[in-house]
Amino acid sequence: MPEMMAFGISDIGLRRMNNEDAFIVDPGKGLFVVADGMGGEAAGEVASRIFADTTMEIFSNIKRQSEKEAVELVQDAFRLANERILNRAKENSQQQGMGCTAELMAFSSPSYVVGHVGDSRTYLYRQGQLRQITRDHSLIQDQIDQGLITPAEAKRHFFKNVILRAVGVNETLAVDLIRGKASPGDIFLLCSDGLTDMVDDDSIKNIISLPLTLRQRVNQLIASAKSAGGVDNITVILCEVGP
Repeated sequence: MPEMMAFGISDIGLRRMNNEDAFIVDPGKGLFVVADGMGGEAAGEVASRIFADTTMEIFSNIKRQSEKEAVELVQDAFRLANERILNRAKENSQQQGMGCTAELMAFSSPSYVVGHVGDSRTYLYRQGQLRQITRDHSLIQDQIDQGLITPAEAKRHFFKNVILRAVGVNETLAVDLIRGKASPGDIFLLCSDGLTDMVDDDSIKNIISLPLTLRQRVNQLIASAKSAGGVDNITVILCEVGP
């Protein structure tokens, strides 16, 4: 596994009363997670925490793994977290309807795998270019893909927050798996939609390209989302691949 440098923050934002996001930054294991709870009064923060805790449990005794093993661990984390969230909701009627979006990134030298469900995102910044490597599981993204609306129209769309896939909602969960090779100098961004709903990709790229520490760049991304309104919780992780 390559050497990793990483930093992450979760901020409540300016409008919410509680933070429903959860995250993991573990460069030693090459493990990074962003989970964004949904359900409001149905305890979205419980769902996101179950996902994070389950991931830590699955990867607890793992120090190094092959790419095949990393894929299997990611799949196991989503499967078990989905089961636990559903069971928790069955046991507590006040938590029925909770769930979470999730990004789970695991490295195995020199590869990475991302498990993705929902509209949180993972980006790759490489050689001055920023590329979203996940696809939103949202009604709006489907309409964009079909050519029914433009990305600009999507920003103002009434149904822009309708999610088509989440962890802990259905017995069967389809997880997108994105695999690739990491190169020295690559920077990966994992974030909740509290960032991307407020800050466009060009602005994100400009901040990531600044000659600052990872901590400073994460802080700038959080500050940009808040200055644009900060209507949701904002979770940001930057992880950089070393030599």
